[in-house]
Amino acid sequence: MGVQFGSFNSICETAALVVCPLVGADRGIEPSCYSRNVEISGTLIFQPSTCFVHIVAIIMTAIMIFHIRSKYTAVGRKEIIMFFYLYAIIELLAIFLDSNVIPTANVSYPWFAAVYTGLVAAAYACLLINGFVGFQFAEDGTPLSLWLLRIACVVVFGVSFFVAIATFKGFANFSYAKPIGLWIIYILWPLICAVIYIVSQLVLVFRTLEDRWPIGDIVFGTAFFTIAQVILFAFSVTICDAIKHYIDGLFFFTLCMLLSVMMVYKYWDSITKEDLEFSVGSKATVWEVKDPLLAGADDRDYAEDTASGYHGPGSLVGGVSGAQLYHNGGGRGYPPPSERY
Repeated sequence: MGVQFGSFNSICETAALVVCPLVGADRGIEPSCYSRNVEISGTLIFQPSTCFVHIVAIIMTAIMIFHIRSKYTAVGRKEIIMFFYLYAIIELLAIFLDSNVIPTANVSYPWFAAVYTGLVAAAYACLLINGFVGFQFAEDGTPLSLWLLRIACVVVFGVSFFVAIATFKGFANFSYAKPIGLWIIYILWPLICAVIYIVSQLVLVFRTLEDRWPIGDIVFGTAFFTIAQVILFAFSVTICDAIKHYIDGLFFFTLCMLLSVMMVYKYWDSITKEDLEFSVGSKATVWEVKDPLLAGADDRDYAEDTASGYHGPGSLVGGVSGAQLYHNGGGRGYPPPSERY
């Protein structure tokens, strides 16, 4: 049976998604084959291999966030980092939902699943908007750019959360038996955002960049994303039966999604150049004086200056006072304080 619009039946019979225990019927839809459980201290842990990938994803996301934060002057730094924060939160929440630490029969499970659904939709919305940051419709890093991104993500999260919890609880004309709205948010919306992001970045590379190497990052990221969907929705049961229930398609789906997110970081890193003049490094910067006005009047004055090793506030360096040096920003190559980024 293929994927039907607005129906989770065939999808949930193949893959153990977070929303599957809450849609289709009173007790949800159970997959025909799923990964074996393990017992730890009397607690059954579902999807142990997938949970391990979630933990690795959180660690790798923390490393990527650290490197993004270190690129102080990179274009779109503050915008793209929000996407990785959302992804880290999603992976953390997925550990509790996939592993059954929060049981599906628990009264809180629908609420956590609705939050998870809202975060996934918001993360894809964030990625979609980041696809247009490079076109500079609004200057990156400014309050206008950041607040447009934040407000859009909050709106998408709120709408998705409401649709999800209304579908799970069956109010406001929503029903878990016909979860069309949830299907659009959970299945169709991520696909639309991913396609638009990929197309926008290809346009950006061809129109504005001389280097064509970032196309390879886009291709690999697209390939991992596509493989993840195909494995989850087409070959999950086949993999599960072949490996005798030790792992299923959800493991490979989570792994491929991690790789695709890493390629998003790799692509962003390849198209952004750090301005070393204003970056903070571990080594002291060596400034070369090229302005003749800052050079010594003669060798004797230079010898006197170097011999004393101290210049008072009113002392002159090559005929320019210390106050003037500060006002001028220290010579060429270093802007005044009011113009620094």
